[in-house]
Amino acid sequence: MSDLIITAVYLIMATVFLVIAGWKGLAFLREPSLTLALMTAAFFLGGLVYAMASPAGYRFLGDVFDQPWAATLPIYVGILLCYADTHILTLLWTPATTTPRRRIRQLVAAWTTAYAAAITAMTLTFLHAKLDGPADPLKFNTQQANDPAALAFLAILLTVLSCGTLNTFLRVRRTAPEDPKIAHAMQWFGGSMLVTFGYVICSAPAITAAALGYDQLEGVGVAGAGFGILGCLGTCYGMTGAAVTAWLKERRDIRLLQPLWNLVVRDVDQRFAFSPASAEPPRWVNVRFGLHRRIIEILDGIRELRSWADADVGQAVSGPQNESLAEQDLEAIRTAVILRDAVARYQASRPPKTSAHAMPKPAPTGPAQDLPGAGIEAHDERARLVRVARYLDHPLVAQAVDLAAQRRETGLAAAAPIHGDTPEYR
Repeated sequence: MSDLIITAVYLIMATVFLVIAGWKGLAFLREPSLTLALMTAAFFLGGLVYAMASPAGYRFLGDVFDQPWAATLPIYVGILLCYADTHILTLLWTPATTTPRRRIRQLVAAWTTAYAAAITAMTLTFLHAKLDGPADPLKFNTQQANDPAALAFLAILLTVLSCGTLNTFLRVRRTAPEDPKIAHAMQWFGGSMLVTFGYVICSAPAITAAALGYDQLEGVGVAGAGFGILGCLGTCYGMTGAAVTAWLKERRDIRLLQPLWNLVVRDVDQRFAFSPASAEPPRWVNVRFGLHRRIIEILDGIRELRSWADADVGQAVSGPQNESLAEQDLEAIRTAVILRDAVARYQASRPPKTSAHAMPKPAPTGPAQDLPGAGIEAHDERARLVRVARYLDHPLVAQAVDLAAQRRETGLAAAAPIHGDTPEYR
């Protein structure tokens, strides 16, 4: 593989790491915590390591320090620090029910001391090594294995990397955090650490053979870098996968809530919107804020409609006998019916050609009443509103709204219930 291709791959990895570091850094500024600080540091350091490890970066540092192999020390120390960071995060996320917090603190202190001692020993041995020959970034392990100090340097790296990666993998297998996001991250940490151990499996025999004067396994040692890249990608996903998934779901929910926002905010009173930009909330930056703002605006609009709401309209929709709809879906359909009917009554009470933004609020036509879901917990509100938004255009909703309008026009006291168990709705 040419140096140009390797440089491109490594610089792409560096860019990925630095972008994630910036993302985690912004999250840390909004909500400072130890875990976010560790993640930010790990990704920032990982980006620097990949930039230095690329052939172009490696030779640039060699020229700066007038030593072809000078970049090896910061690269290998950076690699060890990145995996130490992941190891420490795994220890911190170990559930208290599995290991007492005091024991966790002791383990973190012990492993931190071990990593610090290993980095110190690596630095001393590297500085005492007599390195020669032109620098080939991917072949340091085998080309310099004949020097005792360089061999000791590599032995320390591989020993600590083996202990750290395998300990992380085993700890992940033994623990199951209650938080699904943390459990997801730890599973990927464990898998990525096992993949990274492939670097040790490839490098150890290649270094041993090179120290004995045989270079036939040099290609195996170079192939170990591939396991390192795969392990890093797994760690990246472990630290960001849950957050990216949540971000994508937030963008999806903003889109799904748009029809409901149009109904109870735009078609009722645009003063409920925080700003004119509320009609098109951001879907790339500040997504969570945009989603929360959208939910608040929708709830304000629904609260305004309570005086025009008729709970009996929703009861016109009966549960399907074949149970094709869950109870929460049936409640969402009834809520959609009540809201659409309430908006129609609200708009009918408004003087013609008068915008809701400019007019005084019209007098309600009946006593205010609670809508379905009024007593729901705050953390369940988002899911409920998304379900209501999904059903706004459901045939059952349209039929129930039309039936309610006809009932008011004819003055009927009751109407036959609308069943969802007919073939049309199955």
